[in-house]
Amino acid sequence: MSVGKAAAKPAALALGLAALLLAASPVPALARTPSAGPDPAALDAAFAARPGDPAAGAIARVAVGGQVWRGSAGDPVSGRPVAPNASFRIGSINKAFVATVVLQLAAEQRISLDGTVRQYLPGTLPETFTQPITVRQLLDHTSGLPQAVEGPEIDGRPVRTHDELIALRFERETLGQVVQRTLHPDDGHQVIPAFAPGTEQEYNSFNYRLAGRIIEQVTGHTIRQEVTARVLKPLGLRHTEVTEGRPAMPEPHLSGYFSNDAGTPVDVSEQGGNPESMISTPADLDRFLRALLDGELLPPQQLHDLLTLPRDASGRLLPVRGAGECAFGPDKGRACYSAGLMAIPLQDGTVVWGKTGHDLGYVDGFFATADASKRLVYSVGSNGSTPTPALRLAAVAFGPFAP
Repeated sequence: MSVGKAAAKPAALALGLAALLLAASPVPALARTPSAGPDPAALDAAFAARPGDPAAGAIARVAVGGQVWRGSAGDPVSGRPVAPNASFRIGSINKAFVATVVLQLAAEQRISLDGTVRQYLPGTLPETFTQPITVRQLLDHTSGLPQAVEGPEIDGRPVRTHDELIALRFERETLGQVVQRTLHPDDGHQVIPAFAPGTEQEYNSFNYRLAGRIIEQVTGHTIRQEVTARVLKPLGLRHTEVTEGRPAMPEPHLSGYFSNDAGTPVDVSEQGGNPESMISTPADLDRFLRALLDGELLPPQQLHDLLTLPRDASGRLLPVRGAGECAFGPDKGRACYSAGLMAIPLQDGTVVWGKTGHDLGYVDGFFATADASKRLVYSVGSNGSTPTPALRLAAVAFGPFAP
């Protein structure tokens, strides 16, 4: 299970930066354009603590025109400094890694994006799901599947207090357990589609639980083995790993805090997680995102699939479900999630691609222009929406968002 997901509804994962996402125009060309380096003074000022910012440590990395700025804010709870390249739990940023593996398998013709869940995972979907759901629809959140039922329980009920969640944060669920609880609940109630596949978009982590199961079924290997062999080792990401529920954090790491019922912040850095949970660093995530957009990891067709937003037969972006999702810009309420990434338009027409992530005690994000010439990675050791320092950094790194 992912304790971070138990702490917030899926729609909450799209707050802050994600709330500014909106449907982008067709994928821009990946021609590299010259850029001036980052403005260190402006980035320092944006990252500096202000009233109302989260009381937590933070790290960030901005790359512009081949030059890099690094920032770190000390942990005010423990009083310890934070290393600029400390490790942290990346939450749903892991979807970009899972999507990359699926797209690589598609390039190898071992998976068809238009193949169905029933084809790869026979017996998984209830009979109430009469319309086919494709792998592509899992990746771009247009499957119509129900939201994942996951997270710790006490005597068969979900946790209800912060104290309970903190105490049970080491619990771990397999992908099979999440699938069973979501699609075949113990109480026997009938699970039905939320909408017809391919007609709407709804951000849903359960799509990626099934995508992970398909990877395991097709390859005969775990998510950890496939991500490590296909992404981490080729790129030399020595500080990134799929933890498989191992609670220990490497040193140095950014401490993540979650307030107990009394309002006291508790260090929850050590925790369990689902089989896709990952730990990384700003430098490693920056390297991964650059390689992903530069085509080091995917052939041209699969890179196109990565940066394609779902549309209806007329070519219009699909409507999106969820309060605060894709709510700004010229296509308000229209799809903004692609295969593992999300799209943010800027005032100048540029599209920024990336992903936010939440784990218990962590709020993260990584974003880049499509040509990868401007990139941002951040993590703050606090729960909640995207923190204001990250929003300020994004505005300096990329320019103003589209209204």
